[in-house]
Amino acid sequence: MKEAERKQHTQQLYDWDQEASRLHGGVLLCGVDEAGRGPLAGDVYAAAVILDPEKPLLEGLNDSKKMSETKREQLYTQILSSCLAYHIASATVVEIEQYNILGAAMLAMQRAVEGLSVLPGLVCVDGNRLPSLSVPAECVVKGDATSASIAAASILAKVTRDRTLYELDRQYPMYGFAQHKGYGTKAHYAALETYGPCPAHRPSFLKKFYAHH
Repeated sequence: MKEAERKQHTQQLYDWDQEASRLHGGVLLCGVDEAGRGPLAGDVYAAAVILDPEKPLLEGLNDSKKMSETKREQLYTQILSSCLAYHIASATVVEIEQYNILGAAMLAMQRAVEGLSVLPGLVCVDGNRLPSLSVPAECVVKGDATSASIAAASILAKVTRDRTLYELDRQYPMYGFAQHKGYGTKAHYAALETYGPCPAHRPSFLKKFYAHH
């Protein structure tokens, strides 16, 4: 994406938020997204962000999957220092096993919203399912490419999750978590063949692995 296109896209994300807020009577808008639904290991994370409408646009704000790790880290810092409120939460591997991954992702999102220091008037959640919340909320399909607040939440959730995977990598260096971030790559399955799972692995996600044993 060229620089001019990037700027235009960021502007569109902010315009969408402004319009959604206006349609609900000018309320404070909160974006919510999760990270880590697909991997074989680690907790699932969610973030809730209320951007400050008075602050200038965050340059290059976009869906976290569409940017480099360096850019995500840079925006992570900028989001924290310029938003009105944010909260990052997670659901553990035990909870993923107990409630399944969708239920655990909803739980993480619910915790993220409940942890905000400022009450939003509208919560916009990425995807097509809503967690149970005590404030008005709506789903936004492909929200991280539609709303500035959801894009910001996607960055906070992704960066936080990646950082915990680096920690897991130091704890269990044999699996290569730093490289694949817990996803089911060939190298990851090869490590599982050799060492078996560790406590950070999600047993229900290893059915494919166990099927061959």
